[in-house]
Amino acid sequence: MAVTAPQTDSAPADTPAVRRLGWGRFVLQAVSVGLAYVVASVPPVLLLGQTSLAFALSTLTSTLAGLLVAWLWLRSDRALADAFNLALPESWGRALRMAVLAALAIVVVLLAGGVLVQLMGFEAPDTEEVMALVRQGPLELFAWIVIVAWGSAAFGEEMLWRGFLMDRLARLPGLRGRTGAVLAVQAVLFGLPHAYQGWGGVIVTGAVGLIFGWMRLRTNGNLWPLIIAHGLVDTVMLAAGYFDVFAGLEG
Repeated sequence: MAVTAPQTDSAPADTPAVRRLGWGRFVLQAVSVGLAYVVASVPPVLLLGQTSLAFALSTLTSTLAGLLVAWLWLRSDRALADAFNLALPESWGRALRMAVLAALAIVVVLLAGGVLVQLMGFEAPDTEEVMALVRQGPLELFAWIVIVAWGSAAFGEEMLWRGFLMDRLARLPGLRGRTGAVLAVQAVLFGLPHAYQGWGGVIVTGAVGLIFGWMRLRTNGNLWPLIIAHGLVDTVMLAAGYFDVFAGLEG
C-alpha cells in the first residue's frame, strides 16, 4: 500500500484543493513546529523547578505548542482532515485488537532491541534519567502515565509524527508515492530526538517508529489505533520501570 497524497484534480468542484508542498515550505513547517515544541517546554520548569511534575508538564506544553503550529500549517494547506484523521473507526473492536497486538509487538521490540543493539556494539537505551523522575512516588507515576504516556506521547506524538509528518512527507517531490522511503524517513526522524538515550535508543525507537508508520498505512491514516497502542506501550513500560519488573533482564 503506497503512502499517497489525495489527488487534487479528482476532488469535488466545491472542495478546495490541497496545497502543493515543496521542500522549502516543508522545512519551514518542520522547523517552526520543532521550535514551538522546544520553546514551550521551558515555562513549567521555570515555574515549578526541576521536579518530576514540572518535567511531565513540560512534555505536555511542548506537545500542545507543536500541535497548534502543525494545525495552523495543515489548515493553511487544506490538509487538516487527511493528516489529523481522528474519525471514529468503522469497528472499534478491530481497532482495539490491532492496538493491543501492536502494543505487545512493540514491547517485545523494546525488550529485545536493548539486547540486539548491544550485540551490534551500541549501549542499551538509557532511560534512567526519566525513570528516576517516575520512581519518586506513586503520584509521580500516575502523573507520568496520564500526562506523558497518554497525553504527550500517545496522542501528541502520533498526531505529530504519524499524522503531520507522514502527511507532509507523502506530498513531497521525490517521496510522493514511495511508501518505503516515507516510512524510513519518518522512522529515522522519530528516532533521532531520543539521542539522549544513546544510539541504542535512537535505533530501537526508530524501529518502533516503523511499526507505528506501518499501522498508519493499515488504518488508512486513522490515528486512533496508533494512539491507543502507544498509550498502552508507554503505560506498561513506565509501570514496569517503576516496579523494576525487567530488572533481571538488564545487561
